[in-house]
Amino acid sequence: MSDHPDRAIAPPAEVLLERSFRFADEAATLAFGERFARAIESVAVAKGEDGHARVQAFHGLQVQLVGDLGAGKTTLVRATLRGLGHTGRVRSPTYTLVEPYVLERPAGELALYHFDLYRFTDPAEWADAGFREYFDSGAVCLVEWPQRAGRLLGVPDLVFSLDLDSEGDGRVLVARAYSETGKACLERC
Repeated sequence: MSDHPDRAIAPPAEVLLERSFRFADEAATLAFGERFARAIESVAVAKGEDGHARVQAFHGLQVQLVGDLGAGKTTLVRATLRGLGHTGRVRSPTYTLVEPYVLERPAGELALYHFDLYRFTDPAEWADAGFREYFDSGAVCLVEWPQRAGRLLGVPDLVFSLDLDSEGDGRVLVARAYSETGKACLERC
């Protein structure tokens, strides 16, 4: 199976919104991760008439991150977690396959799962690993190397494709939204 992001399995859905971002350096990637975290917050939590935070009907978010080794996928995940208030260590799940995080929010806990499917050699390994329950739990699921699971992940809310910037040393992120939730997040980035 090819690792090249251009050959990733395209979701069988219409793109609702597409945006491109150029990151001149790692600081720009970190800043985008923080904006993305705030977008997740705004989609998952709304202010009631009394001004207090309340949980909306948030059914989770699946974000697929595609790109070659060193493209910045894990850096973006780390920045997103930091933006959501995680202060502990952020490990790459290359060997563990998934790293769980429970983030305390004013309106309740937010579960986030960081997946790295790089070591999978067959999509059946995803099904055998029993990961479906994570995706059906209302959590935020950030998935590196999603093409390794084939179509078993289903249609994501967002796909972030990271690549080296051909015009410099930075990175280019092409973000595509495939759901209304994904579109709402992308509009806020």
